[in-house]
Amino acid sequence: MEDKLVTLAILTYTKAQILKNVLENEGIETYIHNVNQIQPVVSSGVRLRIKESDLPRALKITESSTWLSESIVGEKEPKTENKSNKILIPVDFSNYSMKACEFAFNLAKTENAEVILLHVYFTPIYASSLPYGDVFNYQVGDEETVKTIIHRVHSDLNTLSAKIKEKIVSGEFPDIKYSCILREGIPEEEILRYAKEERPIVIIMGTRGKNQKDIDLIGSVTAEVIDRSRVPVLAIPENTPFKQFSEVKRIAFITNFDQRDLIAFEAFFNTWKSFHFSVFLIHLTESKDTWNEIKLAGIKEYFHKQYPGLEIHYDVVMNNNLLKGLDQYIKDNQIDIITLTSYKRNIFARLFNPSIARKMIFHSDTPLLVIKDDRTEAKKETILEE
Repeated sequence: MEDKLVTLAILTYTKAQILKNVLENEGIETYIHNVNQIQPVVSSGVRLRIKESDLPRALKITESSTWLSESIVGEKEPKTENKSNKILIPVDFSNYSMKACEFAFNLAKTENAEVILLHVYFTPIYASSLPYGDVFNYQVGDEETVKTIIHRVHSDLNTLSAKIKEKIVSGEFPDIKYSCILREGIPEEEILRYAKEERPIVIIMGTRGKNQKDIDLIGSVTAEVIDRSRVPVLAIPENTPFKQFSEVKRIAFITNFDQRDLIAFEAFFNTWKSFHFSVFLIHLTESKDTWNEIKLAGIKEYFHKQYPGLEIHYDVVMNNNLLKGLDQYIKDNQIDIITLTSYKRNIFARLFNPSIARKMIFHSDTPLLVIKDDRTEAKKETILEE
């Protein structure tokens, strides 16, 4: 069956020509329609069309903030950041940190990956600038010296390593390669710095779930890493019933009908395609809108064509309280993991308008997988805005 053409964007003639060159240099056949052949530059908008099967790859290219720069035209092999075959676990010696280790070790066995246990400690130099919250933080008394703190950190890390070795010997954890790393500094900053340097497959972090104290909402390391990480982050609540990804049967993927969601889903699917699960595409809304159901049905049809064999359900979840509506949907459909894209936002948006990912990390006992879109809202211009 012949691949049908779909409209990628409506652009000015000049920009359509530039993007056409970029896509064709990547091996994507591109067509410009509705052009005024006599005076093409006068045309206020032309359609750039491609084969439907090329849409995911084309969206990746057009999402680049540099796609209009002259340097990208004619570049046949775009530079990409290579991910390491590592799984990063920030640890704090708590029970829910051990839960993250259990999940990560089982995943590393499946993916033939190495586990990195990272603990960040701070000395009194950092203490005055840190908010209270997660037990990544040591309570530093006036009488404690830096030497005492370092000795205690090493002792705690050795205890954790001994527990993991015991679990490996008993068969509770698979026998895979792992390393322990200590860093001094502000926890979230050092976690993000390591992730930027090493580009792990995923960061897996333990959380208390929705029964944690309100004070932990102020300085949660997990929420800050979710907001700012460029690699996927999987937050595992302490009471998560399953121990490994192979036990996951139902995943909810939250969409806002943004083209970035298509890219995020492809990244998600490529990372976890060795596992078998069904996907529930859901859109959260406070009021009824027929267009929401139409757009969600269109996304479902697109996914069916791009990912044949994948069981997909779709729903619009309507409730005055979005998180309450999501909770009920999770219970009714026995959802194992919630997945969403966390679009990168500027510092003011992060301070005064917490993302839905940050809210859910404190609200739900269901694991949360967050896939990052690296662009800031200030650079949110895409070709569809032409």
